[in-house]
Amino acid sequence: MRADNSRHIVAAARNRHEHTRARAIQALREIEAAGMAVTFDAVARAAGVSRSWLYTQPDLRAEIERLRTEQRCASAAPVPVQPRASDASLLRRLEAANERNRRLAEENRQLRRQLARALGDLRAARLQRLSAVGGTSSKLER
Repeated sequence: MRADNSRHIVAAARNRHEHTRARAIQALREIEAAGMAVTFDAVARAAGVSRSWLYTQPDLRAEIERLRTEQRCASAAPVPVQPRASDASLLRRLEAANERNRRLAEENRQLRRQLARALGDLRAARLQRLSAVGGTSSKLER
């Protein structure tokens, strides 16, 4: 009977896990220090681990989410008051959009009428050809 060497396998797995965690933490710190966007994908690529593995590590996941939230808050600077559109400007833009919609609706109505007229003319021409050849209109209705 062979000796039970499972403790060596367990120790190797534990060491590999700790080494992987250390790489992920180091990658996270480097990304943060470089001022890059902290995302699961960026940390996973930098550390050479999978994103799904990062999601299974509660402390790493919490730290990535915390840093990501901080970066979003810092980058979401309020829009200065000066460039905001005035109410009058917004009203003019709305009126222009409404006028354009009215013009396009009218153009659509005209095009539909033209199409209906053209289809009617086409049908009439087919009926004339059929009657000239001796056919009946029943062929057309099928």
